[in-house]
Amino acid sequence: MKCRTSSLISTLAAGLLAGALTGAYAVEMPLDDYLGLLQQIAPAAEAGARAYLAAFQQRCGRPMRTSELRRAMSQGDGDPVLMGLIRASQQQDAAAEVQWARQMRCPGGNAR
Repeated sequence: MKCRTSSLISTLAAGLLAGALTGAYAVEMPLDDYLGLLQQIAPAAEAGARAYLAAFQQRCGRPMRTSELRRAMSQGDGDPVLMGLIRASQQQDAAAEVQWARQMRCPGGNAR
């Protein structure tokens, strides 16, 4: 049941954010604005997204762009690492967060 709840939250958040990202923001919305919207929609999804961003920065050596996070959130069923981090955040499972963060993949396979 918890897995379905996290999936539902992620799907809802991605859908609502996609609708909010029209006009000038369709190209590259500021990351803080995107996270602020996500926090209003689903706090666990926002916390998981922040953990995902931190893992990306640590593993890939650069900050993630908003457009990359949007794709990770909305394409298909969502990036499994991001969805796992959202679920871990919702369940307040720090050990699972660490496990998911270790699975972060960098574009082009470039990891530190």
